[in-house]
Amino acid sequence: MEAGTGVNALTIVFAALCVFAIAYRFYGLFIASKVLNVNEARQTPAVKYADGQDYVATNKYVLFGHHFAAIAAAGPLLGPVLAAQFGYMPGLLWILIGCVLAGGVHDMVVLFCSVRHRGRSLAYIASTEVDKTTGFVASWAVLAILGLTLAGLSIAVVNAMHNSLWSTYTVFCTIPIAVIMGLYMQVWRKGDVKGASLIGVVLLFLCILSGPWVAAHPEYFGWLDIDKKPMSLIIPIYGFIASVLPVWLLLLPRDYLSTFLKIGTIAALALGIAFVMPEFHMPAFTEFVKGGGPIVGGPVIPFIFITIACGALSGFHATIGTGTTPKMISNERDVLFVGYGAMLMEGFVAVMALVAACVLVPADYFAINAPADKFAQLGMQVVELPHLEAQVQETLMSRPGGSVSLAVGMAHIFSKIPFMEDLMAYWYHFAIMFEAVFILTAVDAGTRVGRFFLQEMMGKVWPKFADKEWWPGIIITSVIFTGAWGYLVYSGDIGSIWPLFGICNQLLASVTLLIGTTVILRMNKTKYAWITGVPGVFMTIITFWAGIWLVVNQYLPAGQYLLAVLSVLVMFLMLFVIVGTVRRWIVLLGIHTTVKDEYGDEVKVLVAE
Repeated sequence: MEAGTGVNALTIVFAALCVFAIAYRFYGLFIASKVLNVNEARQTPAVKYADGQDYVATNKYVLFGHHFAAIAAAGPLLGPVLAAQFGYMPGLLWILIGCVLAGGVHDMVVLFCSVRHRGRSLAYIASTEVDKTTGFVASWAVLAILGLTLAGLSIAVVNAMHNSLWSTYTVFCTIPIAVIMGLYMQVWRKGDVKGASLIGVVLLFLCILSGPWVAAHPEYFGWLDIDKKPMSLIIPIYGFIASVLPVWLLLLPRDYLSTFLKIGTIAALALGIAFVMPEFHMPAFTEFVKGGGPIVGGPVIPFIFITIACGALSGFHATIGTGTTPKMISNERDVLFVGYGAMLMEGFVAVMALVAACVLVPADYFAINAPADKFAQLGMQVVELPHLEAQVQETLMSRPGGSVSLAVGMAHIFSKIPFMEDLMAYWYHFAIMFEAVFILTAVDAGTRVGRFFLQEMMGKVWPKFADKEWWPGIIITSVIFTGAWGYLVYSGDIGSIWPLFGICNQLLASVTLLIGTTVILRMNKTKYAWITGVPGVFMTIITFWAGIWLVVNQYLPAGQYLLAVLSVLVMFLMLFVIVGTVRRWIVLLGIHTTVKDEYGDEVKVLVAE
C-alpha cells in the first residue's frame, strides 16, 4: 500500500466545521441583518397568499430539510470527487472560500429577493428589478438550464437504481413513508413535526435494515429488478406526480425525510473519520493542475470552479430559492437559517466527498474514474482495487462519473471501524442508494419549479395559465416540462452534454448574484453591493473563460459542433442578461434621492411586493 501524505482527514473535517460555524455566526448574520434588513413584521408570501397547495407556511426546520434536500443533488457529491484529480488543495480551498463568500450569499440573497417578490421566479425578479426584456431572455435561459439539470440528475439516478433490488426498494420506500408523514402533519395531527419525524425515522430505519434481505429474495421482489429503459420512464413519472400533488403531501415530507438520511450518513462518515483517522493518499497538487487530466481535461483554473459547483456555488439553487422554498417561509428571518445555513451544510457534504476520494490510493482513484484507455496512458498500477472489488462484489475499474469512487471511499472508511470489516459490500450498496436519494430529491423539487416557470411564461399569452389553482394549467405545464426532460433521460443523449450543463449552471449563478446586486443597490445599500457584486463579476469572467476554452479546445477539435453552438448560444443569452443588469446598475447609481416603503425603509425605487 502506498504511504500517505501525512495529512489527517480528521484535521480537514474539523477545520471545515470551524470555518462554516464562524461564517454562519458572523458573515451570514451580518448580511441578513445589515444588508438585507430582514424584518419579521413583513408578511411572507406563505402567510399572505396561503392556499394549502403551494403557499404553505412551514416550520423552519422542516423547510430547512426540504430546501437542503432539494439543492443537494449530485453536485456536492460528485464534483469534489472528480476535482480530486487536481489534488486535494484546490478543491478544498474552493469549497471553503466559495461556499462562505459566494454560494451561501447567493442562496440567501436570491431567497430573500423571491420572498420580497411574492415567491416568484428569478425571471420575474429580473423583469421587475431590471427590465422586462432582460427578464424574458432570462426566463428562457433558466428554463433550458433547469431542464438540462433535471435530465442529467435523473440519468444519474437511473444509473444508480436500475437492476439493483436493494437501491430501488429503499428509494421507493421513501415515497409511501413521506405520504404517511404528510398526512400525519397536515390531517391526522396537524403541526406535530416531532411525531412525524419519529414515524419517518423509524420507518426509514426499518426500510434500510430490510434492504439486504429484500436483495437476497428476488423470488418475492423480482419486480423491483427494473431495467434501465423502464426506470428511465418511472423517474419522469414520479417527477410529474410530485409536481402536481399538494406540496405538503409528498414533496415536502419526502425531502424532510431524505434529509435525515443525508445528514445522518454524512454525520456517520464524519464519526467514522474521527475513529479511523485515515490519511490522505492524494497529494495537495498533482501534475494535472496544468491540464491534460484523464478526468477533467482543462487546467485547474478555471475548471476547478466549474467541476465543483453545488458544493461551493450553483445556479441550480436559484431555481429552488425562487421556486418552492420562498412560498413556504413563515418568517422573513428564516432566510438566514434556510438559505445560508443549508448552503453551508452542503459545503460540508462536499468536503466529506472530497475526503472520501482522497483517502483512496491515487492509482486506484484514477483506475475507477478514468476511461480504460486514459488510465493505461498514466502508467500506474492499481494497489488495493482488486481487493476492494472482491469485498464489494462489483467491478470497479473504469466506472467514471464520481459516484462509484465516492461509494468505495465511504465504504472503505466505514469498513475500518471495528466489527465492520465484513460489511464492505453492505456499505458500498448503502452508499450507492444514499447517492440516488440525494439526487432524486432535487428532481422532484426542480420539476415543480419548472412547472411554476412554464405557468408564468404561458400566463403572459393565456392569462388563465397564471392561475396557480387552475388544474388544467397545472397538468398541461407539468406534462410539457416533464416530457421534455424525460425524453432526454429516456434517450440518454444528455450524458454527452454534461460539460455544457456545468457552464450553464455557473453562468446562472453569476447572473443571479448580479441581479441580487441590483436589488441591494435599489434598497439604497450601495456600500454593501460588493458582497454580491464581487463574486458575481468573478464567476462571470471565470465561466466565460471555461466556456470559450471548451469550445476552442474540446468541442471544435472533436467535431462536436452542436455542443459548440449550444455553448455559444447560452453564453450569448447570459451576456444579454448581464448587459441589461449592468445598465440598470448605472441608472440606480445615478439616483441620489430615496423614498420610504410601507414599512419605513428608505429605498431608491419602490417595487411592488
